[in-house]
Amino acid sequence: MRIRYNAPITLTFALAASTVLLVDQITGAGLIPSFFVVPGRDTFSFTSGLDYVRIFTHIIGHISWQHLIGNFAIILLIGPILEEKYGSVSLLIMILLTALVTGLLNALIFPTGLLGASGVAFMMILLASFTNIRNGEIPLTFILILILYLAGELISSFQQDQISQFAHIAGGLCGSMFGFLRPRRG
Repeated sequence: MRIRYNAPITLTFALAASTVLLVDQITGAGLIPSFFVVPGRDTFSFTSGLDYVRIFTHIIGHISWQHLIGNFAIILLIGPILEEKYGSVSLLIMILLTALVTGLLNALIFPTGLLGASGVAFMMILLASFTNIRNGEIPLTFILILILYLAGELISSFQQDQISQFAHIAGGLCGSMFGFLRPRRG
């Protein structure tokens, strides 16, 4: 038996995030706050090219190994299934669109920075509930996942913590839209 790089987008995403966190922790250079956090509405500069790059790169940066593992346990579990169903290029586009939506909305609405791949994880959770969708039908699994995950995030949003429930909700809505609009690969 041999080991196969079976889900190139999912695996490269996980390796990139792990490498960034490892390098940041080894060097202590502040790599993550400098390049992988979307500034909030009060500090986002619409004239800064770096701030536009951060709208996408925030999904690679994580504050700790616990944060990274929490996101990538889900992404590594669901990502290969989605990559097989939709194709690597389509999944990459969905990941980038989710990063764009969560990053831009954070920069426009919230005063705090945004960092991490939890919006992408929630996008994948909702998108995975469409794995056996048929024309003219809404999968019951989608409805149940929507209720369980998004209702939980709405309830959690009233707590004072360092978690962006809004990014989770926005990511889940992106996954729902992709599930309804994106036909699966032949």
